Amino acid sequence: MSRALAITLGVALGAALVAHPVAAQRPSMPAHEGQPPSMHSGPMPMPHGAMPHGQHMSHGPGASAPGMPGQDAFAAVAEIVRMLDADASTDWSKVDLERLRQHLIDMNEVVLRARVQPTPVPGGLVMDVTGAGRTEEAIRAMVVPHAAELDRMPSYAAKTALIPGGVRLTVTAKPAEDARAVARLRGLGFIGLLTEGAHHGPHHLAMAKGEALPGHSH
Repeated sequence: MSRALAITLGVALGAALVAHPVAAQRPSMPAHEGQPPSMHSGPMPMPHGAMPHGQHMSHGPGASAPGMPGQDAFAAVAEIVRMLDADASTDWSKVDLERLRQHLIDMNEVVLRARVQPTPVPGGLVMDVTGAGRTEEAIRAMVVPHAAELDRMPSYAAKTALIPGGVRLTVTAKPAEDARAVARLRGLGFIGLLTEGAHHGPHHLAMAKGEALPGHSH
């Protein structure tokens, strides 16, 4: 063997011996069929701010439930049920939540579907409140007793008269010469006047308990 050939073989053998332990320390990971080998030997890192789907959807001990039940009439009934449950004197044999539900339907008809034609008069407003079908029934069921409630308040004089399709509601300020009170009354208009008084909540509770309400057709 020539000296040059011996030197070449020696260099190749030395390189192979050095490369073997290095390769043994870096075992190759099998690639999935049809996919290139992964560049990562461990789990893929999550993007900054990301959360695993299962963790995102779970409700842990610190999570709070939604506060809105999804519908206002449903919320009103749910509140009444909680009050009835909390009252040890509740007579469940008289409870009538269907009566309250019908009243809430009437409120919806009057608030959202009634037609209102207001006309200024000395000291206040005359409002013709009309509708058809269930809306007309709801107007008469709600506006007449509400006028009586307004008339009992120190700020208003109120009266109603039945007209085709609904009710004519007349409300004036007390005293009628109070320009600011008259301006406020006209600014409130029908829907604002409908909110006046603190009787709505107690009336709803009384309806649910099955108690009689003077002046109400429900």
